[in-house]
Amino acid sequence: MNESLPLYIAGVGVLAATLPRLKHRLELSRAKHPSLAGHSRMAKRVARLIPYYEYDEARFFAADGAPDEIVQLRRKGFADLAALYRERFARSAALSSEAAESISDLQFTASYRVPFQFSRYVRERLKGGGFLQASTGVKVTDLDGNELYDLTGSYGVNVFGYDFYRSCIAEGSARVAALGPVLGAYHPVVADNARRLRAISGLDEVSFHMSGTEAVMQAVRLARYHTGRRHLVRFCGAYHGWWEDVQPGIGNPLPPRETYTLKEMDGDTLNVLDSRKDIACVLVNPLQALHPNSGAPGDSSLIDSARRASFDRAAYTRWLQKLREVCTRRGIVLIFDEVFVGFRLAPGGAQEYFGVRADMVTYGKTLGGGLPVGVICGRRDLMKRFRDDRPADICFARGTFNAHPYVMGAMQVFLERLETPAVRDLYVGLDETWNRRAAALNARLESAGLPLRVANLSSIWTVYYTRPGRYNWMLQYYLRAEGLALSWVGTGRFIFSLNYDEADFAAVAERFEAAAAAMARDGWWWEAPGQTDKSIRRGILREMLAHRLGFGK
Repeated sequence: MNESLPLYIAGVGVLAATLPRLKHRLELSRAKHPSLAGHSRMAKRVARLIPYYEYDEARFFAADGAPDEIVQLRRKGFADLAALYRERFARSAALSSEAAESISDLQFTASYRVPFQFSRYVRERLKGGGFLQASTGVKVTDLDGNELYDLTGSYGVNVFGYDFYRSCIAEGSARVAALGPVLGAYHPVVADNARRLRAISGLDEVSFHMSGTEAVMQAVRLARYHTGRRHLVRFCGAYHGWWEDVQPGIGNPLPPRETYTLKEMDGDTLNVLDSRKDIACVLVNPLQALHPNSGAPGDSSLIDSARRASFDRAAYTRWLQKLREVCTRRGIVLIFDEVFVGFRLAPGGAQEYFGVRADMVTYGKTLGGGLPVGVICGRRDLMKRFRDDRPADICFARGTFNAHPYVMGAMQVFLERLETPAVRDLYVGLDETWNRRAAALNARLESAGLPLRVANLSSIWTVYYTRPGRYNWMLQYYLRAEGLALSWVGTGRFIFSLNYDEADFAAVAERFEAAAAAMARDGWWWEAPGQTDKSIRRGILREMLAHRLGFGK
């Protein structure tokens, strides 16, 4: 007998056992987005290597190598803008500075409005403030009495206008006032809300929570409980709250061990879903249809003009249909995270808008009638928290403030009004209205020779830039000066409420063009000969390397 035969047989056996695992691993690697956004652990390693440094005053105005005449334009423009801010936003800025000493969120949002190299210089001179005193119609009023057109959308809460939600809260509070803040027991409005949510979602059962993040957490937990599988799939760039499993990479101190971050709208991803046996659920945030595989487009990451956005409803619908098919075939729970877009695209949410039914849907924000809330709607077999044959085998989820009477009262009013002709009329021709408005603004910008455009998913917009540049982030401050209120992510996301009429939008478009024209006049969009986005990124990489090695100034 050949003595090597047993070794040969053993080797063949090891190879046969290893090859499928290697194949699955290769497929998984191919399905991940090639950027750092698709490789969370590598992103965290890279983030730890990025050194802090900031530009001195000379470098601040000439980071792109602008000649002296452009630098002088920028200096004057910045000084004029700073003077305007000091005069117009004095009280708002003063309270924000005072409060930032004790409110951590204010420290964060103030620091991350622009790329970090420019941040301190801007924070010390362009102080707009984070406090408001009033809202009405499509405007908000700051502490100095300035009325600003609201483009923040209250992080997506404000679909129908602040007056709408104010009345939902007032009427809802009156309905539950007799019970008051009694917790644990349910007010009868809860049953009515559940009935209406079942009709909207087309699903069997409802679970109430305190936030969208909580709702997503419980949806994933239930999917794992009922499938017996551990891993979840999220798509590159998508946001599902701030808890560990769904926020890999930068911003999360703990690396998720049971999360696959894959490419959206990609065949390699479908292949992974169709071949693996460890995937419990797939999370879809329909907002990503505007910028697939890209994170939230905040201005703090505007180091060049590489930001892009576009929306193809037909293409995204086909993707969701394919995703639905493979999830059904493989017993994977398909979860639509509609916390942000719910009720903005259609009365029945993204399910109605794209014509695809999920196994579970999470809602939040606007559904609470202006008060904090999270909701899960799901199939009966997925929503059950216990097993009849195993009394100690449960999937626990209770919260002190779940189904709070005042939240439920406001929700009931919201859901009732969602069915009224006045609200239903807002959805008639909705896409056409907002697509027309975006196209009209883009035409104005092109006619004026301004290097920026807007892209939209209905009433959710983002700004992108058509020429390479290092100072695009300055636009947010010019927009504020023109009376437009933006969230801390800047020009990355405008959220219009649906009560914007033609006159309101015309005023916003006029102010937007004026802000962009002022920025161009002040020299911020000067373009160096031969400059590209790639050359900008390479230059910044050299800066970081020099500072990392101790050669920076």
